[in-house]
Amino acid sequence: MPLLLIPLFVVLALVALIPFLILQRYRMGTSRQRARGWLATINVVGIAISLCLFLLGAAFTNIWIPGAFTHTVFGFACGCLLGMIGLRVTRWEPASGALHYTPNRLLVLGITLVVIARIFYGMWRGISVWRTGGEEASWLGAVGVAGSMAAGAVVLGYYFAYWLGVRRRFRLHAGPKKR
Repeated sequence: MPLLLIPLFVVLALVALIPFLILQRYRMGTSRQRARGWLATINVVGIAISLCLFLLGAAFTNIWIPGAFTHTVFGFACGCLLGMIGLRVTRWEPASGALHYTPNRLLVLGITLVVIARIFYGMWRGISVWRTGGEEASWLGAVGVAGSMAAGAVVLGYYFAYWLGVRRRFRLHAGPKKR
């Protein structure tokens, strides 16, 4: 019996760490960073894979919840637009042999708040369904899933466009390699 409590304690510990992890994500997201081509490429590829899987999930979800896919695509487009705006308002500091950048605090805060809102909305929706015994499950699913998927797509779109821009800016700054 005590062994069954271990996964519960692990889950509770992870839930307790969420505020700290979100704060750290905001601090890292607003700090001055050195642009690295390999890191930008890894981020673009990783986000592209996540985006493909996310869109595939949205397409399957659209079978049961109408509008989920269109909300997701719209959220991704809005996120890409925010990412392009983020690139324009980022402070770039070119130096000899290095390129540093500082993302805009307001946009990073906005994206962080979208993530926080999704977490709290998911918890509220889960508690509401649990308290009603599942009677509202279809209503809450129809109302909330498409919007939550759109919020997730905004985050993916923002970071996809932003990292593409960082990668492009780094390549322009680095120029052709000398041998």
